[in-house]
Amino acid sequence: MSALQNHDPADGGSQWLGDALPDVPLSKAQARVVDVIVRNPQLSSYAEIAEIAERADVNSSTVVRAAQTLGYRGWPDLQRELRARYLVHISTEETLTEHGEHRSPLHDSLTHDIENLRQTLESNSAADAEAAIATLASARSILVIGVGSFAGPASVMAHLGSTMGYPVTLENRAGVHLATAVNCLGPGDVLVVVNMWRSMKQIIVAADAARAAGATVVAITDMRRGRLATSIAHHLLIVPSEGISFFQSVTAATSVVYGLLAGMQTAQPERSRAAIRRTQQLWKDLDVYLD
Repeated sequence: MSALQNHDPADGGSQWLGDALPDVPLSKAQARVVDVIVRNPQLSSYAEIAEIAERADVNSSTVVRAAQTLGYRGWPDLQRELRARYLVHISTEETLTEHGEHRSPLHDSLTHDIENLRQTLESNSAADAEAAIATLASARSILVIGVGSFAGPASVMAHLGSTMGYPVTLENRAGVHLATAVNCLGPGDVLVVVNMWRSMKQIIVAADAARAAGATVVAITDMRRGRLATSIAHHLLIVPSEGISFFQSVTAATSVVYGLLAGMQTAQPERSRAAIRRTQQLWKDLDVYLD
């Protein structure tokens, strides 16, 4: 077991959870499950359901019912939210300790991302994706924002969306650049926010302002609760972002972006094909690629 087994990011109490556990009526058995979660951040973020049940002196089905009562699809859905909160509240150095040594960095990274992709598939329904695609396909303009590592999937979306002829722009900076970009949004426009791990205040405030101005907000994030997810985003797509080192993984977020782009191409096939043909001709005219 990790040395962080008894580490509470909030030094006791439930501050590390934020709004992950809403104040809803619980049975006595379910309340014991919640008490185990609150008191054991690392355990509840990584342990098997049977261990949680044993600590709470209940059976596994009670743990599942507790998760559902709290508004989650089941224990795996709740645990993904807990893990995202836990990783935010431990230090970067503690994250390294948490993940430990690797048998093979490449093998472990690929294996972990495969699990992240599986969880992404479980966390998002076809209807969730199709609703976001329909919004993007009919947008007057699309602004994609992502900063740091998360500028990666944001850049992919802006680049390939533009290649298909969509009016997509990228903002991967903050401060005055972000303010200017968001200030142009209004009804008919769509803001795509790629933000995982620690919520960036400037991005959250900018997204809130875009929504207030009438823009539709699509959020790609690793938390089902929180200000971005519950009060700003019109469309929410959940992606696990935990990596195997001190940094987060953007593999799942990038795969979701590819899915959205494929749906956008299908939604506007003629425009997409015409734009792609023009792009390919420009590649030739500009002598971009080696023969």
